[in-house]
Amino acid sequence: MARSKLTDRFGRTVDYVRLSVTDRCDFRCVYCMAEEMTFLPRQQILSLEELAQVARTFVDLGTEKIRLTGGEPLVRKDILELVKDIGTLGLRDFAMTTNGSKLTTMAEPLRKAGLKRLNISLDSLDPDKFHRITRTGRLNQVLDGVDAAREAGFEGIKLNTVVMKGGNDEEVPALVDFARRKNIDITFIEEMPLGEISEHDRGEALCTSDEVRDIIRQHHELMPTPEDSGGPARYFRMPDSNTKVGFISPHSHNFCSTCNRVRVTVEGRLLLCLGNEHSVDLRHVLRSHPESDEKLRETIINAMDLKPERHHFSSEGDVQILRFMNMTGG
Repeated sequence: MARSKLTDRFGRTVDYVRLSVTDRCDFRCVYCMAEEMTFLPRQQILSLEELAQVARTFVDLGTEKIRLTGGEPLVRKDILELVKDIGTLGLRDFAMTTNGSKLTTMAEPLRKAGLKRLNISLDSLDPDKFHRITRTGRLNQVLDGVDAAREAGFEGIKLNTVVMKGGNDEEVPALVDFARRKNIDITFIEEMPLGEISEHDRGEALCTSDEVRDIIRQHHELMPTPEDSGGPARYFRMPDSNTKVGFISPHSHNFCSTCNRVRVTVEGRLLLCLGNEHSVDLRHVLRSHPESDEKLRETIINAMDLKPERHHFSSEGDVQILRFMNMTGG
């Protein structure tokens, strides 16, 4: 069957799927999860076979990029089997977002299984601050994971940093310099208002991409680049380095007009927008029609009509979406 294209009501082609493989994580980052979490029971989450079926169907519908997310994808048992399955689908880009805690042992097997790129979350280079942000993480474990990923020979490695004013914004120059030393890219992300948190006031902690750029420009020249990752980041180059610096700006520079993404949660909800609750239950379709992909394909096509024109994130710190990021898929 020839591949068709998924197009929404606003003429946007959807060719990028973020597929969550678990809601569980070995960290408890303050902007992503509550300290005490209740996770989904096993029967409510998609099996690896169901996740592979969803991936295959999206590729048949024109998807060119799949990113595996969580929670933390590498805590999912037998995750390498799913990576191998998706790695055979002929994607233009196949990536994973990870906290890096398990890369010392998993980086090489992931690359051999067909994964092309890694995004590694890194919000601080200070061990104590890193532990406060992640609640349970150990910085050295992640830094060793970054080195393991580089040694494994991935096509691309990128650091992701959520910048919080009064939390880690003063580390922006050090994080850029770390990326430059490692010859990898880095993206700074404005915190998104997902889930109720108590550790900080999101309105007060919001550090916009413009503010982060101003900080970096005190140390390095930034030149805009037309390069496109297929996602929401806008990239800049520095004249004396191969490292690209990206910015994801859901508050200050809305990127909804070019949104080409949908998300599938580990319980099988197809989320049409990160900042809205529009969704379709793919798990019910998968389990009601196990003999064929046809009903799943039809459901995904029809769901494109639910994709909203834009989100309406507030910069005042109030929560528009009650689900935590670990439930959404990064």
